[in-house]
Amino acid sequence: MGLDIRPLRADDEADWRRLWASYIEFYESSVPEEVYATTFKRLINENRPQQNGLIATLDGVPVGLVHYIYHAHNWQLEDTCYLQDLYADPGVRGKGIGRALIEAVYKAADENGTPNVYWMTQEFNATARQLYDRVARLTPFIKYSR
Repeated sequence: MGLDIRPLRADDEADWRRLWASYIEFYESSVPEEVYATTFKRLINENRPQQNGLIATLDGVPVGLVHYIYHAHNWQLEDTCYLQDLYADPGVRGKGIGRALIEAVYKAADENGTPNVYWMTQEFNATARQLYDRVARLTPFIKYSR
C-alpha cells in the first residue's frame, strides 16, 4: 500500500482528532471541544474551498495531517496559501511523511493558481526546521500576535 496523501473525509474524524490533538499537545496548547468539531466540519465542507485538510496514511494507517488555508493578499493578484498545521506521528518521522504533506500542499496550491505557500513554526522546533530548510526558504519576518 505504501504512503497515500488524500483529502480528509467524514469517516476520518477519529483519526484526524487523534493526530491534531497530538499536534496541539506538542505546542503545549489546547482547544475546546467546540473548536475540534467546528474545524473538522470546515475542513470537509466542499462549500468552504478556502479551508482544506489532507491526511497521510502509511500502509492504510493514518499517520499525519496538514491543514492549509487560501486567502487574499494585498501585494499580489493571486491568493496566497497558509499552511497552518503539519503533523506526523513520532513513530514515522524520518520516513518522508512531512515532506510528502508539504509537497501535496504545494501541488494543491499550484493547481489553484496560488504561487505562494507559507507557514510558521516555533524557533525550538529544530527537527521540523531541518525539513523546512530543505523544502522552503526561511524569511526574516517576526510574528506578532494580540
